[in-house]
Amino acid sequence: MAALLVHAIEQGLAYGIAALGVFLTYRILKFPDLTVDGSFVTGAAIASLLLINGGFDPFSVFLLAFGAGAVAGLITGILNTRFGITNLLAGVLTMIMLYSINLRIMGRPNLSLLRIPTAMRIVEASWEPLGSLAILVFIALLTIFVKLVLDMFLRTEIGFALRATGDSERMITAQGVNAESMKLLGLALSNGLVALSGAIVAQYGGFADVGMGIGTIVTGLAAVIIGGSLIRSSRVGWMTASVLLGSLVYRIAIALALRYGHVVGFQPSDLKLITAVLVVLALVVPRIRERRARKVSAC
Repeated sequence: MAALLVHAIEQGLAYGIAALGVFLTYRILKFPDLTVDGSFVTGAAIASLLLINGGFDPFSVFLLAFGAGAVAGLITGILNTRFGITNLLAGVLTMIMLYSINLRIMGRPNLSLLRIPTAMRIVEASWEPLGSLAILVFIALLTIFVKLVLDMFLRTEIGFALRATGDSERMITAQGVNAESMKLLGLALSNGLVALSGAIVAQYGGFADVGMGIGTIVTGLAAVIIGGSLIRSSRVGWMTASVLLGSLVYRIAIALALRYGHVVGFQPSDLKLITAVLVVLALVVPRIRERRARKVSAC
């Protein structure tokens, strides 16, 4: 049971970085971006290919994966802002393009890192005193670092402009800020974080697969919505913390469902169904509470 929880927490933190990317578009920009299903794989593919063929440092590939994801986000942004394609369609088009691009990058549907010195193996060997918790500590430190950097950015002048763009595009334009540039920046940062998460997950799991990004948008939204229902705050630090908490809760719930779900008839193939049900519950329960609160106050 302890090993199951540690594994779920490791995954929750690794995927939590992708959830922070989804948070940027869904909560900050109010831009439903489906690019993330493709950019997640792009990060994993870039990292895996460089480790296998390029002999790159396992830690430096995280930055390269972030850059590749940022480019993918820019493509979606350009389709939306420069060519007038709706946000949903722009994301879908980029996601479809990335499927072929990711196959080109990898050269085949999947890449194995089983015999490659990954960041996780280096950490395990270097942080031997921590034993089985070495990887958990490394991923936790990396995730917290990303969260703190994102918090600092969102508190800067550009960060405030980005947040204001999502709240009211007309207002920020009237203040002399280019709303289209803010969208491009937000989408680049979002998909950069998602690709970084993909690179971490690839090194953690020991492989990259062209289909590993399917459902990233749903899991990201699940983390954002679940976390938002647990921690309700308008402060940036608490908002990003809620996203990471939501990712942890989601991953632990999924791990428990897969481990003990057979008791109620669940099968591993029901994973997407469980995910959708969790998202629906996270969306519906707060609204039911609000309706009850209104009825009580009306009485």
